[in-house]
Amino acid sequence: MRPPSPNRLTLNDVAARAGVSRATVSLVLRDSPLVAAETRERVQAAVDALGYVYNRGAATLRARRTQTIGLLVTDLSNPFFAEMAIGVERVMEAEGYVSFLVSTGESLDRQERFLRRMREQGVDGVVLCPATGTTPEVIARLREWRLPCVQALRFVSPRPGGEEGDYAGADYQFGIEQAVEHLIRLGHRRIAFIGGQLLHSATRERWTGFSRAMRRNGLDDGLVLRTPLTRLAGAEAVGALLDTPDPPSAAVCFNDIVAFGVMLGLERRGLRAGRDMAVTGVDDLPDAALTEPPLTTVATLPRLVGEESARLLLRRIAEPDRARERIILPARLVVRATCGGPRAQAPARPIQAALP
Repeated sequence: MRPPSPNRLTLNDVAARAGVSRATVSLVLRDSPLVAAETRERVQAAVDALGYVYNRGAATLRARRTQTIGLLVTDLSNPFFAEMAIGVERVMEAEGYVSFLVSTGESLDRQERFLRRMREQGVDGVVLCPATGTTPEVIARLREWRLPCVQALRFVSPRPGGEEGDYAGADYQFGIEQAVEHLIRLGHRRIAFIGGQLLHSATRERWTGFSRAMRRNGLDDGLVLRTPLTRLAGAEAVGALLDTPDPPSAAVCFNDIVAFGVMLGLERRGLRAGRDMAVTGVDDLPDAALTEPPLTTVATLPRLVGEESARLLLRRIAEPDRARERIILPARLVVRATCGGPRAQAPARPIQAALP
């Protein structure tokens, strides 16, 4: 039996020869950087051995792709989302894609309007940070539209029996646990959590991390101030905390923006973070190392989250029926000056992962 002619060869023939999936062969032929060098060489060797000729024009017509994606975030005034968008853009630009960036402002109506507009414009997929209150039906509808979607930073849990969606984010819960454990090792026992007025997955994970770390050490986890995620709210929280009979000696903030505000509120009272109150943030924005004193914070790698979200979306576009993926990047405590030194002798203990 003679081998098929080059004109009749398919991607499946190349995939079988190279021992990889059809989607991987497609990525290699489109010069995607998502494929490892060794795999790329094996696929190219199979192409050469079979004499396969890639018809790029026909492939483009079959795919009916526009080389565009939508990127929907909730608050562009927050530098965190700008860092994430840079990560998405970096990966997509390398693939020849253009990203349409939209800020929903936590508006469900605005989010719905732009998702429909993205569909009308024929984008190949979307990276979505869901607005607060987004329901599982929204994610299910995107699936019905066959519009690939990766949720980033926040995720919407499916209804019982529903299908999980693709997601990329950071381990916020363990990050907060690290911060609380660090403060406890320094001798702090009265610790507040500041920030998080809106209820979504990223808020719940932070609160869970705070509560678990405090309870694990036999401490009260009830000092939680639900405030907007702004500098002003952080500054105003200082008065609410200090003008009480039993003020805390330390504060874990929802993010760096709130922590910057807390530092400002302390300064207005003639106090200093790290000396009069320990302060930690979350995100490790570029400005965190430049404050005075430099801010102790939890690095959640927003740019890397953006890159991983983009790569995951590209995989979903190339292979719509592949298994769903959840990418959780490790969060890391970055110790700087706003926690100060030990307040009292406290037994050293390792940081533990969250208990099940």
